[in-house]
Amino acid sequence: MTDSRSPLRRWLAGTALAVLMSWFPAGAAELRGTGDLGIVVERAAGRVMVVENSTRQRLAAVEGLGDLSHASAVFSRDARYAYVFGRDGGLSKVDLLTATVVKRVQQAGNSIGGAISEDGRLVAVANYEPGGVRVFDADTLDPVADIPAEYGPPAAEGASRPRSKVVGLEDAPGNRFVFSLYDAGEIWIADLSTRSSPVVRKYTGIGRQPYDALVTPDGRHYIAGLFGEDGLAVLDLWNPDRGVRRMLDGYGRGEQPLPVYKMPHLEGWGFADGKVFLPAIGRHEVLVVDAATWREVGRIPVAGQPVFVMARPDGRQIWVNFALPDNHLVQVLDVPSLAVVSTLTPGKGVLHLEFTPRGEQVWVSVRDLDTVKVYDTGSLKEVGTLPADKPSGIFFTSRAHRIGL
Repeated sequence: MTDSRSPLRRWLAGTALAVLMSWFPAGAAELRGTGDLGIVVERAAGRVMVVENSTRQRLAAVEGLGDLSHASAVFSRDARYAYVFGRDGGLSKVDLLTATVVKRVQQAGNSIGGAISEDGRLVAVANYEPGGVRVFDADTLDPVADIPAEYGPPAAEGASRPRSKVVGLEDAPGNRFVFSLYDAGEIWIADLSTRSSPVVRKYTGIGRQPYDALVTPDGRHYIAGLFGEDGLAVLDLWNPDRGVRRMLDGYGRGEQPLPVYKMPHLEGWGFADGKVFLPAIGRHEVLVVDAATWREVGRIPVAGQPVFVMARPDGRQIWVNFALPDNHLVQVLDVPSLAVVSTLTPGKGVLHLEFTPRGEQVWVSVRDLDTVKVYDTGSLKEVGTLPADKPSGIFFTSRAHRIGL
């Protein structure tokens, strides 16, 4: 078959292909998209696996990322780069197409996750040591802003104010980052519309020991869980002048809480059918809250202390994993009936779950079996496995286009 295009059109097509190819560094095997890629953290080895969820396969490994205990990641807007937050304060930019570390900075001594701004130009890291938030240019990882989490009354001359551990760092519309101060019991909003001069607004007295937080899928509400007391703190980001309100105050009143072996995690979204599904601290329950009124509308008894309570993308199911001694289980909740419909036993050490972008499958990291298991969310059957060295967090690039993830 002959090419019927004019010589000019053939030349333009060839030039465009050459330019496109030139965007990919030497070593990139083929032109491909990144929408079905992701990473699996191999915490003990200090590396991540680059995976493809369409074919359920490992594509490559990226080494040299430091201490990846409790590591998490966010993605660039083009879903090509993963920003990996290590527990040792390391921030690494990983190219998923070439499976290389573009740059790594040691920005603090102890960190607990981060976020990427609405415009994709800034990456922020929540730090325990020194307590505060540091913000970096997403392209170069050059420092942009440093926000120390100092709290309390002014210090005496020659002394310094205490600094709090920062938790629950989330992105919010308007190039804002919202986070909580664990030691101070405060929520701060950092507006980085002017990137080098962040404007910080502080809310004090929001409750004792906020331990984690989430931003609702529409970006409107920031919800911080409280470890030091029963309840959660809610900040309406559309109406920040209204201040912080409480919900589920005293939800465990009259009950003896159980020892907490692992802090629950709020980020990951448990929003479905106009309700918020939340892990109860020290209790074998998932709390159900009406997202319009923030009032409790139900409790679902579950097999253990919930850690992640995550909604399938279509909101039809909630998947839950548990702290010790029940960390070999995963339960599936039916949203309309608010009931457990299945209990799965992937194996000891279930640490994380991640849905494929449309939710037809869920990947489950099973640390003690050195395995990632893949389940069909319709049949609830296991449909695949991937070997992995002590896997923990699983993060797919579909997060790149969602608020608060």
